[in-house]
Amino acid sequence: MLPDLQWAVRLQELDNRVVELTREISALPKHISEIEKKLESHERKLEADHAALTANQKDRKRMEGEIQTQEQKISRLRDQMLDAKTNEQYRAFQHEIEFCEKEIRQAEDRILELMSESEPLDKNVKAAEAALKQEKAQVEGEKKEAVARTSADQKALDEIRHERAQIVARMNQGIYNRYERIRKARHGVAVAEAVDGRCSACHIAIRLQLFQDLKRGDQVMACESCSRLLYYNPPITVEDLAGDTASAAQ
Repeated sequence: MLPDLQWAVRLQELDNRVVELTREISALPKHISEIEKKLESHERKLEADHAALTANQKDRKRMEGEIQTQEQKISRLRDQMLDAKTNEQYRAFQHEIEFCEKEIRQAEDRILELMSESEPLDKNVKAAEAALKQEKAQVEGEKKEAVARTSADQKALDEIRHERAQIVARMNQGIYNRYERIRKARHGVAVAEAVDGRCSACHIAIRLQLFQDLKRGDQVMACESCSRLLYYNPPITVEDLAGDTASAAQ
């Protein structure tokens, strides 16, 4: 394979990796934003459950206070009944006591309702607090991992750009300009391997004569269908493998 074509193949590998790293670097902040938003929604849900539980407890205390008030009122009314002069006065006190007792029963019923409502609320709050604590730790871990991965990706990008610059400096300027022109026109893919008589990028069959010329590897050639630079890797035979093994043994 011609050196310039080898450089073009390596450039394609590097440029593909640049796309992957750039995509990952840009995706990491979005991922962090999404998990932070999810965490915030869980925090708001917990705050709402806390508020509901607090309101429930306040209502119970208020009902308990009303019961105490009504009981005190009943006690005063019973004391006053002792001083009643007529049956009408006695019955009036009795009627007020019955009304207070009714208020007490209603308050007690409401307290029972609030208690039944508070049990699942309390369980939800405790479960949500435990889950939120774990989720916060997970989010922090993912954020640290994202920062570390971004740093590693950026370092890899810098190394790739350095290697790319060295390759471009060695390449024939015309071949490089051709590579860049095709890459921009073909969604980032400027080089394709000829496999089984077809272009691996567009999958169109290569003319037999063009394929034979490509096998010789003495000139830079392009796919007649998609215009991508073509390269050919001869298949490795059993004899080649045996020769490599023998060389390694020596």
